[in-house]
Parts: sequence; structure tokens; C-alpha cells
Amino acid sequence: MDIFANDLSFDRQFVSTADFIAAFSRIMEMRVNAGKFDFAVHCSRRFLEIEPVPGVSMHEALNRLSRDQKKSAMIWLTRGGPFLEDFRRHDSNEYFECNDEVVTDSVVGEAAFRKLNGLDSGLISAETEDWDYHPVIVIWRRASEELDDPTVELSNWRNIESLESALQGLASPVQSWNDLKLKSITRFERLSFAEDSFDFLINGTPFVYSAANRMLALFAILDQFAGEFYDDGVRTPEGHKLYQDYFTGDRARFSDSSETEKRNFRKKLTFSHPADRNTKQLFTWHGKINHPVMRFHFSWPVRHGEPVHIVYVGPKLTKT
Repeated sequence: MDIFANDLSFDRQFVSTADFIAAFSRIMEMRVNAGKFDFAVHCSRRFLEIEPVPGVSMHEALNRLSRDQKKSAMIWLTRGGPFLEDFRRHDSNEYFECNDEVVTDSVVGEAAFRKLNGLDSGLISAETEDWDYHPVIVIWRRASEELDDPTVELSNWRNIESLESALQGLASPVQSWNDLKLKSITRFERLSFAEDSFDFLINGTPFVYSAANRMLALFAILDQFAGEFYDDGVRTPEGHKLYQDYFTGDRARFSDSSETEKRNFRKKLTFSHPADRNTKQLFTWHGKINHPVMRFHFSWPVRHGEPVHIVYVGPKLTKT
């Protein structure tokens, strides 16, 4: 699934910058949420050229965001991407129409082209009067003689709840522990798995479908968290939100071992470091699966530009 931020849903769609800020903040939250399911949100470099409020440039409108929000927005829209222009498939000579308007050269036209050519695509849009509906219907006029039906329906998500529900259904289920290992190693570029990290699961642990898929979801969150840093090493606002949501509180999905566990289970929590197998150290931070009780242990702290090392995936090591 390719997901595109619908810049047309922001183009002269607001009567005030306050309305724009609320809508844009929601889009940024949806972008973070999509990342939790390992989906990137594409945008167009033209996003910065539109006027969200008539007479107000995008740069002026973004200046009304908080300092951290503006930094995150500019990183995404200027160098983060991924950008439509870098992966574009449709040609400017094509004729894509939506609501009696030509949408060629836009993300809407690109999403329609991809879906008509077998690549599932969808939109995230601001809840503005012109775009607050689902699905978005696009017609590829030039292809009317080449396709039986040149009309395509695009999913159009306008809030976090609907997007999350859809992406949960799209996530590829894990069918075995070996499948979990393969998907994890190939999918998460910021996570580095020790060669023997999955051995405790593969060699003798009964496969549990729900636990495997939950483990994959937690890996996705950790991978996303590892990417939420500015070049100076400071965590982005999205990174702070992930930390608050998943690394703090009584129900945190990631946490450090207690002092008692560190003392009583020191040997079990000591592993060879994947970057230097001759060096052993404590890996006390872990992700949690509760049904059945499983854990995966990883390096901490998470730093900009460094992989997160996963050294163990399996049954809880600190059972008493």
C-alpha cells in the first residue's frame, strides 16, 4: 500500500490559519501512526508552494506551528519525504479527473495511476469541505479505450482511527517464528538482530500467531522511534510522543528491568554485543508481549544514526 498526503485538500481550503494548523497537525499525527505499521506517507515537493488560506503562503502558515512542530514539518516536506517527484509513475500528458477537476501531476493522479496498474494506493486528507468523503473517485480519461473501466476508487482517510483500522487489516500476518525472523530482519532497517536472537523461539517454542504479529508491531514502533531524531541527536516531537505513549507509565510496552531483576538475573540478561561478540554487556531494556509472556531485549539508549541491537527474542527471562 502506497499512502499519499493529499496536498489538494490543503490548497486554499481554509478560512483561517487556526483551522489549517489543526488540520495539518492531524495529518502529521496520521503520518506517525502509519509509520507504526511500517507504511511511509508520500508527499509532493509542491506542498510548500500552495496557499492553505487564500493570500497566506504555506511557509507563513507553517510559521504559526510550534517550534518543534515546524521543524518536523519542514524536515518531512523538504528532505524527508518520500517524495512523489522521486518515485512518480504517471506522465504529465495523462488526463486524470476528480470532481470535474484535472488532478494530473498531483498525488491524487499518481495514486490513481498506481491503483489502476495494480499497486494499491490511498490518500490521507484534511477534513475540508471539498475532500471530506470516502472513497475518492478518479477517472483516467486517456485510458478509456485501453481499460474496461478507467475509473478508480481511492481510500481517503481523514482521521487516525480510520487509518489505523485500515492499516491493521493490511499488515501482512506472520505464519511462523521463521517467518517472524525473516520479516523482521528484512523490514526494519534501524534494528540489528543478533544472529542467534530468534533461536529460543525457533528451537522448541510453540508458535503463537497473535504473539508473533504483536511482536512485529512492536518492532515497527521501535524502528520508527529510532528514526525520530534530528541531525544534532535531539528527539523530534513525534519521537517524544512515541516515548510518552510506549516507553513510560505502568502499561509501557518498552521498559527497563527492575533493580531486583538486574540483581537476580544478571547472568541471563548479559549477552555478547552484536557489534563485538567478544564483548558482553547487560541488555535490560525490553519489549513486552503478555499473552503468552514473551520479551525481546535491545540496546539502550537509542541514539541518532546508530542501530538498535536486538539480542534476544523469546520467553521472559526474569520469571521467578
